Amino acid sequence: MDGVDVAVADLLLNGDGIDLRPIGHTELPYPSELRTALLDALPPNATTAQQVCQLDTAVGQAFAATAEHALATIAGGRADLVASLGQTVYHWVDGDRALGTLQLGQPAWIAEATGLPVVSDLRARDVAAGGHGAPLALVLDRLWLAGRPGTTAALNIGGIANITVVTPDGPALAFDTGPGNALLDAAARMISGGVWHQDTDGDLAAQGKVDADLLDALLADPYYKLDPPKSTGKEHFHREHIAAALAEVGHVAGDDLLATLVELTAVTVADACRLLGVTRVVASGGGVRNPTLMAALRRRLAPASVETSDDLGLPSSAKEAYLTALLGFLTWSGVPGTTRLLGSVTPGAEPLRLPAPATAEVARLRVVDHEGGSRASA
Repeated sequence: MDGVDVAVADLLLNGDGIDLRPIGHTELPYPSELRTALLDALPPNATTAQQVCQLDTAVGQAFAATAEHALATIAGGRADLVASLGQTVYHWVDGDRALGTLQLGQPAWIAEATGLPVVSDLRARDVAAGGHGAPLALVLDRLWLAGRPGTTAALNIGGIANITVVTPDGPALAFDTGPGNALLDAAARMISGGVWHQDTDGDLAAQGKVDADLLDALLADPYYKLDPPKSTGKEHFHREHIAAALAEVGHVAGDDLLATLVELTAVTVADACRLLGVTRVVASGGGVRNPTLMAALRRRLAPASVETSDDLGLPSSAKEAYLTALLGFLTWSGVPGTTRLLGSVTPGAEPLRLPAPATAEVARLRVVDHEGGSRASA
């Protein structure tokens, strides 16, 4: 909930594959009052229909402003389609089943501002079809990484950490491993009285020591014992989750608390990867910018190798934005994202004219550099 990530991509159906050329990306921060309002609407806080309506509008307007900015400064004023993943505020899970999911950011504001059609609400159809609606990174990762030697995990470290595990000849599996940055950010707000929104660069965590008793209390959460596929969110991993664990073990100093939460993310990611025989990890997301977290991950994941998606041509800070572009392109082209066509389409300024649906099954994704050479074919 720091802001809006946006990326511009050229996408082309090419036989049984898709060529994706990254054009550029940026991030625009949310206005401070909107960011505060979004955080205040998250569980365990109560909210109202009035708040949800106001946030849906304000987030939609922020998305629209970001899309306009990217259209003018990155896309050269030309684009065919906008895709919006939305701002998740609640993910309804009961045991091993996802029952619903809610993303805010009314797409009509994007369509009105840009004049372009918008594909949005991409998670709900997957949930309705029996899926979890998260992580949708499976759609990109299985096409991008399939056919590589060994077992590769694409790791995304957002508020929640998730992995897509891809083997040379088996089906891909994607699921949330547990908290990524969610508890770290909640703890930073707790120990600073709301002044800090995060532990920048993991500086404070780097000065602390892992509290073994607290780590054990956190690892006792039943979510980690569920079999994949599974999903979770900030409605489960929030400040009260930390407070409950602290109530079991007593006071833990601020830097030690953050060090322990870094270790929690590293342990739960590594345990999930080890269970599935992962030999290579390709990381992306905001957590990649936290050197303390990345050091803990490398230590816990060894002997598996750890690299970032930048090494394969997709900027780690924008991978989810490029994923969103891919999801929108697939829906626009009549290609299922998971087991279904995903999302809803809001018309732009012109009458809606979808292209003829693709006739070939899509089996691979190739990330192509600006010069047209292949960087990450699979």
